[in-house]
This record gives sequence, structure tokens and C-alpha cells, in this order.
Amino acid sequence: MTWTFLEYIKPELLILVPVLYVIGMAIKKTSLIADKLIPLAVGAAGILLSIIYVLATSDLGSPQAVAMAIFTALTQGVLVSGASVYAEPNFQTV
Repeated sequence: MTWTFLEYIKPELLILVPVLYVIGMAIKKTSLIADKLIPLAVGAAGILLSIIYVLATSDLGSPQAVAMAIFTALTQGVLVSGASVYAEPNFQTV
């Protein structure tokens, strides 16, 4: 059995993986941020984009729903950011 963390990313958020890769490459080309901080910037962008998506598509009628939406957005943001940074060497070989 092969385990991959991509199984835990919501299918509708998988589009963020290449989007975050492009954001990371754009940041790298501008040289405004040190290379070692690019994964942190990509992570922040991934979390922000996930928060926007999850809050836009969730019914926030109760405090429990709000807490679940925040948890989901943060974990999905970390996962898509990790997938983008982890996939970076694979994109370069294509």
C-alpha cells in the first residue's frame, strides 16, 4: 500500500498546487525574498487561499461550523503548500 498525503487534500483544492508553484517561481524570479523564505511565503499564500475558499463555500451558522471551517482551511492550506513545495523538483524535471 502506497501512502501519499495528496489523498487528504480536497479535490477542489488540488488546483492550488500548481498555482502555488507558479507563485513560488514568481517570487524566486523577483529576488525580493530570500530563497530560504520562499516555502514560508508559499505556505502563507496556500493557507490564505484555502481560507478564502473554505469560508466562501461553508455554511457558518454555528460556532462549531466556524471552528471546523477554520481547522479545515488551515490544514488544507498546509497540505496544498506542502504538495507545491514538495512537487517543485518534479516540475523541474518535466
